[in-house]
Amino acid sequence: MSEPNAVRQNAVVAAVIGLGSMGMGMAKSMHHAGIDVIGCDIAPAAVDRFIADGGRGATTAAGAAKGADIVVSVVVNGAQTEAILFGPDGIAATMKPGAVFISSATMDPAVARDLAQRVEALGLHYLDAPISGGAAKAASGELTIMASGSRQAFELARTALDAMAGKVYELGDAAGAGAAFKMVNQLLAGVHIAAACEAITFAAKQGLDLDKVYEVITASAGNSWMFENRVPHVLAGDYTPLSTVEIFVKDLGIVQDMARAERYPVPLVAAALQMYLAASDAGMGHDDDASLARIYASLSGARLPDAKPKG
Repeated sequence: MSEPNAVRQNAVVAAVIGLGSMGMGMAKSMHHAGIDVIGCDIAPAAVDRFIADGGRGATTAAGAAKGADIVVSVVVNGAQTEAILFGPDGIAATMKPGAVFISSATMDPAVARDLAQRVEALGLHYLDAPISGGAAKAASGELTIMASGSRQAFELARTALDAMAGKVYELGDAAGAGAAFKMVNQLLAGVHIAAACEAITFAAKQGLDLDKVYEVITASAGNSWMFENRVPHVLAGDYTPLSTVEIFVKDLGIVQDMARAERYPVPLVAAALQMYLAASDAGMGHDDDASLARIYASLSGARLPDAKPKG
């Protein structure tokens, strides 16, 4: 794979592992801020796109991480994070001594604590730093980052954090706190999306003008950020994935596991999770999470808008 840009003299070098919709934006935000960024993804086309934007590319995570001051991991979950660090050709063995690993995957706090302990035992630093804000804010460097870790981990990661985030919340001096804050956010996000889809499909069942429902509710006390953001997908009949059903199958599953371990009741999570599972089982797992409205419609006979012609 070609690497057209030489390393800039004395530049901070960052590797980004995972160039999906979030990771690509984060990598570009750092590159545009003057950080020398090496991108890596299992899809070569994603790496090529990053190179076309002026970044550098690597064919393996270990190759990307070797010599980097900062490694940002933007993968799906704790299992993938562990594989990147400690699996075959894991980067923990090739990272520069004293470098910082920024973990942005959503995971159980116990998993984050375990990974941090193993990474730090090797003389590296671990910042538990899950993200929120979506692909648009990743691309503009305006993410919210919920981070926890040692003071040194924060100091080493600061250049990257400043480039990627509009807000960085420093939530404690040990890994796990950032992950726990993210799971509170995901509990609310998943339940609110399910509630928004239930409400707009209920309105359809009543034969209401859905555009007018959207106008009225977004100006009323029942509004939520998720209703305002996701219902337009339903109104347009467009379920192109911006955030997929499978994300909340995973995340609400983690919340439920955490709650069960603490013997804490989460009945709203349990109900919402069943709807995400139903959507996944219906073949919508990789469609937009507003697809829950289609499940409500199929169960009730409600009619939702068809996709509008483009162009």
